[in-house]
Amino acid sequence: MVEELVAVGLTLGSVGAVYAMAAARVIKQYERGVVLRLGKLQSSVRGPGFTMIVPLVDRLHRVNMQIVTMPVPAQDGITRDNVTVRVDAVIYFKVMDAAEAVVEVEDYRFAVSQMAQTSLRSIIGKSNLDDLLSNREKLNQGLELMIDSPAIGWGVQIDRVEIKDVSLPETMKRSMARQAEADRERRARVINADAELQASKKLAEAAHEMSEEPAALQLRLLQTVVAVAAEKNSTLVLPFPVELLRFLERAQQGAQPQSRGNHAEPGKLPDSGAGDAEAGELGPAAGSRSGQD
Repeated sequence: MVEELVAVGLTLGSVGAVYAMAAARVIKQYERGVVLRLGKLQSSVRGPGFTMIVPLVDRLHRVNMQIVTMPVPAQDGITRDNVTVRVDAVIYFKVMDAAEAVVEVEDYRFAVSQMAQTSLRSIIGKSNLDDLLSNREKLNQGLELMIDSPAIGWGVQIDRVEIKDVSLPETMKRSMARQAEADRERRARVINADAELQASKKLAEAAHEMSEEPAALQLRLLQTVVAVAAEKNSTLVLPFPVELLRFLERAQQGAQPQSRGNHAEPGKLPDSGAGDAEAGELGPAAGSRSGQD
């Protein structure tokens, strides 16, 4: 009798141990447990630690509550200004409601991934190339709003969306490089022109100061000669003052009117002599006629 009781006790103990092992569950700190009893959702979500379920009746689903980093595959699209680009991104999200993540959607990771790809293609079609290259913060916010709207019903919260890279065709890269080069050349020319303007103003002021003192111009000329000779060149360049050229030009222009006046006066003398000759010839003829009369 005692042996039978011992055997029954051992059997019950073994069954209890097997039952406890089958019913015992351990949920980690970053997880939450959702229990479905005979297919029906239980209202209480199991927290981290040790918990028990009914074997063959309950089904425990562990849901990770950590932030998930998911890369979005690169998407090909055409921007609003008709440029073909290839854009990839990364999305950060986490589960806020474990029960909704299990019940409302079959696979919330796959659903978020597909929604991110669709939203990324939509953003590419609505944006210009300049926005994709320089105004990514605004596009990231737009992507986050587009993905977060349906994800709220799945118990998922979108934490952040980032556009990682924008790939351009080689022809577009060369065109952008030429544009950047032309813009830099334009700015360099503007800077050079501004420098020339400032230098011309300073030179004009220096010329005005030197014009008041002729000796200053001569000293400046000697400084230039010394600077050229300091290089030990075989050829010495001597500047020729422009004022001397102007003086010679004025002297030449003054000599030309005088020469013209001297050539005109001899021409008048033959005219006056011819007039006197004609008067002498006419004089006797007139006298003869008066005598005859």
